[in-house]
Amino acid sequence: MAVEYKRLGKHGTLVSNLCLGTVNFGTVTSEKDSFAIMDRALELGINFFDTADVYGYQHGYGIVEEILGRWFAQGGGRRDAVILATKVYSPFLQDGLRPEPNRQSKAYGAVKIRRQLESSLRRLQTEVIDLYQMHHIDRECPWRETWQAFDSLVKQGKIIYVGSSNFAGWDIATACQEATGRNLMGLVSEQSRYNLTCRMPELEVIPACRHYGLGLLPWSPVAGGRLGGILQKFSKGGRRDHQGTQEFLVNHRSQIERYELLCKDLESEPAVVAQAWLLQNPAVTAPIIGPRTMGQLESAVKATELKLDQESMAKLDEIWPGPGGEAPEAYAW
Repeated sequence: MAVEYKRLGKHGTLVSNLCLGTVNFGTVTSEKDSFAIMDRALELGINFFDTADVYGYQHGYGIVEEILGRWFAQGGGRRDAVILATKVYSPFLQDGLRPEPNRQSKAYGAVKIRRQLESSLRRLQTEVIDLYQMHHIDRECPWRETWQAFDSLVKQGKIIYVGSSNFAGWDIATACQEATGRNLMGLVSEQSRYNLTCRMPELEVIPACRHYGLGLLPWSPVAGGRLGGILQKFSKGGRRDHQGTQEFLVNHRSQIERYELLCKDLESEPAVVAQAWLLQNPAVTAPIIGPRTMGQLESAVKATELKLDQESMAKLDEIWPGPGGEAPEAYAW
């Protein structure tokens, strides 16, 4: 297999060029199957695992972190082999309770960050989080409080790096400038929704990441399955046969047909092509794959072996055009 390792942004830690997302664990994927997928991921060379305190809340708040914790507890060097990422943002609630609306205190207030981290450490059965990420932007809590909290946790050895998720370009810039003013490392990575059907990050998020040296971790690399060969799956009435997919198919049928025909010419699965396209972007550190099954994990790794030539990349740009470059040049008539 061709899993490779890249630096997490400009920083020294090396992570695999695919990130194992755990969002489906404990919900559509059983704990037993989740354990098997994680074991196989390590065998394949994937050492970067991403989760969040809120994942699996439908079945109990923190359930996915608990699954990872029980997997780590089996020993065998599992925890030492993994670069572990989790997130903070969700409301102040006790473990096991579903988040409720209108219960949101300061997302990144100092007390909240500290307490939420302690809960995540307990659920994950670990002493340190390698990458602790802000799951969404909070424009109400002052950065001086947020960075003070994160810096305190770094000094205590409970987290190593801080990352962001779903930040706008100017949010990334603000966070990094505020950190620099306090002589802090600041952000090392950004998770953004980025795929062939959603290329808006190319306007400002990717330039901000490049300027400040952040690693880009695209989530939804196959657009929620829409780039995974939906014409064939839709005709068979598969799991993705729901209203959102139907609407996407109605609005983009011509593009999907051209895309899946190109993938057929390339003799590659559509999902593999979509992820290979991301891997060839130098700004991308690791797309976040979220396999529900072992087969999906094995398929995702094929993307590390597929090298798209310039002609194929040009055809993908033609089928799924981006914003036309970076801001502000892309705004020109």
